[in-house]
Amino acid sequence: MWKKLLASAAATAVLFAAPGAHAQSKELLNSSYDIARELFGAVNPKFQEYWKKEKGEDVTITQSHGGSSRQAQAILQGLKADVVTFNQVTDVDFLAQRNFVAKDWQQQLPNNASPYYSTIAFMVREGNPKNIKNWDDLVRDDVKLIFPNPKTSGNARYTYLGAWLYANEAFNGDEAKIKEFVGKLLGNVENFPTGGRGATVAFAQNNQGDVLLTFESEVQNIVNGDEFKSHKFEAVVPPVSVLAEFPVAVVDRVAKEKGTEELAKGYLDYLYTSEAQELLASFYYRVHDADVVKANAERFPEVRLLKVEDGIGAWDAVQKDHFGSGGVLDQLMAQGR
Repeated sequence: MWKKLLASAAATAVLFAAPGAHAQSKELLNSSYDIARELFGAVNPKFQEYWKKEKGEDVTITQSHGGSSRQAQAILQGLKADVVTFNQVTDVDFLAQRNFVAKDWQQQLPNNASPYYSTIAFMVREGNPKNIKNWDDLVRDDVKLIFPNPKTSGNARYTYLGAWLYANEAFNGDEAKIKEFVGKLLGNVENFPTGGRGATVAFAQNNQGDVLLTFESEVQNIVNGDEFKSHKFEAVVPPVSVLAEFPVAVVDRVAKEKGTEELAKGYLDYLYTSEAQELLASFYYRVHDADVVKANAERFPEVRLLKVEDGIGAWDAVQKDHFGSGGVLDQLMAQGR
């Protein structure tokens, strides 16, 4: 399965129907981030069974995958997504500011509308030849990195923010030293694919870079899966990293147009059920259900998670100051050329 999915990674959006779907069922389109293919390939059949039992209705679920910012743009350009399951708040806010999503979307579901979360981890080659343990190892001259383009990928923005938060603590908020650190990290990047799955392809299949920086879930699924077992990749979860919440929301404008408001809300509510939380944990996503957390404790190394809001500022300001045109990211990228 991984080979087929990895082969499709170059596409900005990939659409496919969940198993068991048929033409007369209700239809739902979920727009999601690039590396969520396998996750929702498992979630959707479970939800279909759940909805059939609860409401007596059959459901066709279609997925659209790509860099999260690309997915948000696609909705503006006509992608008829009923729900979004993104990996960064700013991409949902982007839609809320344009009246596709409710302004108070984060108050409509528990945990700031984030049913699960993760962090940025590192994947290294067999034996960890560069002895990568923490963020400061990533700015060495002998280390080459792979992660997506922060302009198109929420995954990559979390990597950038994780590096910034680490440096903020290491240098006691000295902005000049923080920028120097993050600039060095960006300068060590060998390839900037548009999305997380493209980054995985570059590292795992094309043998680029010494370290892949991506969500912990992606790293652990590859390290513990069968597809790349012969490569003997290793996971490195740094002792401190960024809290990466995975926000979800109903695309109200589309759901009202299609008459799918109840179904869309039900789909997102399902992600908070014990059944779905257990499934999420099996894909190495961190969850909120206390019983599921306890049962899966051994799957998740201890890591101190830093919130963007506490270490850098409010998300709207971060988006403008760091990722907007001519912002800090652009300035640091230009210095590294």
